[in-house]
Amino acid sequence: MKTPLVAIIGRPNVGKSTFFNTIIGKNLSITDDEPGVTRDRIIEDAEWAGTRFQLVDTGGIDFDEANAWAAHIREQVDIAINLADVIIFLTCGVSGVHPHDIDIANLLRRAKKPVILAVNKLDNSERENTLYDFYNLKIGEPTGISCTQRRGLGDLLDRVIDATGRNPITDDAEIDRPSRIAIVGKPNAGKSSIINKLLGENRVMVSDIAGTTRDTVDTQIKHNGKSYILTDTAGIRRKRSIETQTIEHYSVLRALASIRNSDVVVLVIDAAAADTSTSDPVLSEQDVRLIGYAHEMGKPSLVVVNKWDLVEKDTHTIVTFEKRILRDLAFMPYFKSIYISALTGKRVGEVMNGVEFVLERANTRITTGTLNTLITGFVGTTPPPMTGGKRPKFLYCTQVTSAPPTFALFVSDKSLVRSTYLRYLENCLRKSVDLTGTPIKFVLRNRSEK
Repeated sequence: MKTPLVAIIGRPNVGKSTFFNTIIGKNLSITDDEPGVTRDRIIEDAEWAGTRFQLVDTGGIDFDEANAWAAHIREQVDIAINLADVIIFLTCGVSGVHPHDIDIANLLRRAKKPVILAVNKLDNSERENTLYDFYNLKIGEPTGISCTQRRGLGDLLDRVIDATGRNPITDDAEIDRPSRIAIVGKPNAGKSSIINKLLGENRVMVSDIAGTTRDTVDTQIKHNGKSYILTDTAGIRRKRSIETQTIEHYSVLRALASIRNSDVVVLVIDAAAADTSTSDPVLSEQDVRLIGYAHEMGKPSLVVVNKWDLVEKDTHTIVTFEKRILRDLAFMPYFKSIYISALTGKRVGEVMNGVEFVLERANTRITTGTLNTLITGFVGTTPPPMTGGKRPKFLYCTQVTSAPPTFALFVSDKSLVRSTYLRYLENCLRKSVDLTGTPIKFVLRNRSEK
């Protein structure tokens, strides 16, 4: 059964993002006094009175043609309106009925969708007197709310749920739990273009201006019958290039949070920015930090080399490029890479195949019998070095979890096992079992430990 989609529509600075954050219970959408901070659609799951729905925050509709972002924002708003099952038309009780509110009301009437009119910022009884002015919009009965004081939100959500026509969902087993994919990389690497190509629509804004994406933007997609959520993140520059307490600063924090909350991380790099005639690093310092952070968090990952159509190639170009990436990512030689062009669409479809591939590897389970046979063979071929005149004995190995695959190694004395030997065991295991694209972990345990 389809989950209802509820879109928040309104002009800039009426409190849409504050309302969005309040309803979903976390600060996902950026709030700021600067109009136009939210530029893309942001979708998050929400629930009220036992009914689940998806809430969509949109950019403020600006009819000023001098605003360079107005056309981009309007395009995203139009898509949200077309997809929505119910629309919350949010207005501001402080400024009263604005001429742009009238224009938006006319726009929503033409959409022929259920519209719930909400008047925000009614923080006291004096402001509540302005509520009646909004009947002039002729779009239904207005509901007065205050996001900061959480007043009237329950009444508003009751009206929203009634408009969806849904009964409360009590069986969680019916809800599809999609895997989350964080798309990360430097500004202007082509993250948003890749998502748009995968979806076949202009879901997120694309511009030659670096930093166009400032929020993390979630989009659902189906691939081979499975559900995924693609998270387009803000392009992350070097830390010293970003001032604290700025919108970009908070965007970066949310991009890093999206890595922590993801099931797969896709790092997009700009092939055209690398000089193929030299042996200089292909990945920037920031690219390495991003994928390194995913490695530390135990996330399977995929390196997508975009703009490959702009690189002059010969028979050895891709081999040389791959060796340079391997040198940049020496700490995680298990990486999987795909070479694409989001502009031409060449091999973009392989991105989701790659995601599916590394997810399967991250969920690999190795039976205890097979694992102990392998480890015994590795140790027999190259015994562990002695430490302090003693050599550790490897007694038993078992896989304790997956995503990432984690193995408990029981030894006579774990203080005698060197980290270099664990790397040797990891390399041997990877040669025997295909664990491409996913980190793995070894946890040492003494004989007496559980």
